Amino acid sequence: MVQLVLLAASLLVAVPAMAQEPQTVFRGRPLVKISEGGLSRTPETVSREKAVNLECVISQIGDHYYWASRENAEVVPVESGAFLTYVALNGSGYVRVIVPDLAGAAALMSPAEAKFDYVEHLLIGLGSVTYYGKRRP
Repeated sequence: MVQLVLLAASLLVAVPAMAQEPQTVFRGRPLVKISEGGLSRTPETVSREKAVNLECVISQIGDHYYWASRENAEVVPVESGAFLTYVALNGSGYVRVIVPDLAGAAALMSPAEAKFDYVEHLLIGLGSVTYYGKRRP
C-alpha cells in the first residue's frame, strides 16, 4: 500500500513537469554571417528573406534550456556581466545575448555591442559559422 501511495505521489509530480509548454526566452534575427574555415573567412550581409529562416531561438522547459533553432540542442545558461551565454552541451556552439537592462553599458564596449544584441556561433568540424543580429519580440 505504501508503494502504491509513493507511486501515485511521484506521478502527480512528474506528469505536470512533462506536460510543460516550452517558453521562448530569446529570439533573434541575424544581420551578418561570417563563415570561417581556418584558411578563409567570408563575411556577408544576410538579406531579410534569408534572415527569417535563420532566426535564433532559445526555449525553456522547466529548468532546462534548448537551442530550438538548432535541433533543440540542450544548452546551459551562463551569466557574466552584461551577457547571458547559452552554451550547447553537445559542443556545437553557443549563443551570447546582451542582457536588455544592461544594453546601454554593453554598447560602450565596442561598435559590435552597440550595433548587435547577440552572437550565435556554430562549430562545424574545424570551421565555424557566426551570426550577429538583433533581438526580436
